[in-house]
Amino acid sequence: MAGSNGFVYINVTEDNFDKLIQVLEDLNNYAVEVGVFASDDSFYAMIANVHEYGMTIKAKKKFMTIPTREANGRKAADIPGLFKPKDKNILAVQEGNRLIVMFFLVKSVTIPERSFVRSTFDEKNDEWINFMESLIEKLLSFEIDAKTLFDRVGARAAADIQEKITTLRTPANSTITAKNKGSSNPLVDTGGLRARVTWRVVKSNA
Repeated sequence: MAGSNGFVYINVTEDNFDKLIQVLEDLNNYAVEVGVFASDDSFYAMIANVHEYGMTIKAKKKFMTIPTREANGRKAADIPGLFKPKDKNILAVQEGNRLIVMFFLVKSVTIPERSFVRSTFDEKNDEWINFMESLIEKLLSFEIDAKTLFDRVGARAAADIQEKITTLRTPANSTITAKNKGSSNPLVDTGGLRARVTWRVVKSNA
């Protein structure tokens, strides 16, 4: 158990010595990884990486087409009557006297850094250490094993990262992106990214 000075005292006897050595070896042999894994979903791993570090995407040709809400998920080729008005970087359709913008034409798109993994580690590191120390007490009392310890730490960390995704508000989405999504949360659209934040217990020397 933990003493008033913060140290964990272990009652070592002849009967539990070998078991204690094994527990300490297991503690050193396992680790936990937390995040969005490409082996689970390569698309969302790419999305996670883009948001975590930011990225500028340049048009392969002259322009990239950025859809408005009016495009309703359609590609430019799927919209009859689509045209580019003179001297305007848009693609639109004409309905009577009304011009309906379907796409903006841009040369590049910059997605700003919205760290949700590294920033959570920075903010929650002390809490996670305290949580792990409380579990080590249970480990040394033989209430849990090392894999369970790391599994619980991973679950705690993943939940905190998911919470970060939900609550992060800056940098904000562009006006058009917010309109298309119907939400001002820059990291939440369908909820797919948040749902794919997970953890796995691995051998530390693997």
